[in-house]
Amino acid sequence: MRLVSAPEAVSFLVLLVCSVLKRTTEFNAVPVMGGVHGLLFVLYVLFLLDAWKKQGWGLRRAAVMFVLSVLPTGGFFAERMLAREEREGLAPAGAAGGAAERAAA
Repeated sequence: MRLVSAPEAVSFLVLLVCSVLKRTTEFNAVPVMGGVHGLLFVLYVLFLLDAWKKQGWGLRRAAVMFVLSVLPTGGFFAERMLAREEREGLAPAGAAGGAAERAAA
């Protein structure tokens, strides 16, 4: 999930900028950025579902990660949370925090 969280957030912000530019100038990159962001969002959701299953996350944890994906800068927060958990040893390297969720349960 860390792999796609930040790029998804960046693409969302760029898409928002493109939307403003489309309405205020002749520049229209919305179709291109919409496709890029859509692909990254789908990848984020697929990685989220995979992490939910493999890491044993609870519904609340998965819901928080999903909500972060629909907020313009939420992907950055998701990536930071996952990185912190990995650094603190709460998640196996490359994983997304399943040990912490199981320990809290």
